[in-house]
Amino acid sequence: MPIGLEEFESLLRQRYSCRGFLAKPVERAAIGRILEAAQRTPSWCNAQPWQVHIASGAATGRLRAALLAHVRADKPEPELPFPREYRGVYLARRRECGFQLYDAVGIARGDREASARQGMENYNLFGAPHALIVTSDEALGVYGVLDCGAWVNNFMLAAAAAGVACIAQAALATHPKPLREFFGIGEDRRIVCGISFGYEDARHPANRFRTRRAATAEVADWVEN
Repeated sequence: MPIGLEEFESLLRQRYSCRGFLAKPVERAAIGRILEAAQRTPSWCNAQPWQVHIASGAATGRLRAALLAHVRADKPEPELPFPREYRGVYLARRRECGFQLYDAVGIARGDREASARQGMENYNLFGAPHALIVTSDEALGVYGVLDCGAWVNNFMLAAAAAGVACIAQAALATHPKPLREFFGIGEDRRIVCGISFGYEDARHPANRFRTRRAATAEVADWVEN
């Protein structure tokens, strides 16, 4: 039977960016099932440009240590251009999300030291037992990256359907050197983003807020005549 729109909407509302995980690992078979579901992602000419590199078990701890050490010693060097600026409604949405997070974890506005510590949680993988890095073939350019974005969305939705929490992290892509060394990623690949995943820690304060979505009238322009 086809999945109904109501069920799909429920899944979309259920998914959120988890920033506090339990140490309990996700079963390998469950991860495999999520990967199989995400593999149905459509792509330009069916190129399927995504390649994912997954850390589990003790490897996650080594990856976490490598990232934290690198971030403390070196400046960011993303391989893909980051936004030139956030302006207008995009800046407002970004600020709202940041303030919600800081309010949830008890960081006062203007406390740069505390906000920097929270930012470092990205490289601690928010305590997740698993992390993956998404790469694209460099020759495919922006469309390969676009296809990878679709894969990331489907991975996270499949994970939510399986009761597994995720957070997509552009922050991990800002420090590609330790990722390339850890996973042996070749120069023919471009690092797009990371995803930390596992079972949510429902008691973690960072998991107590949900971001707002714009009304469809704000984002959809109809031309009918």
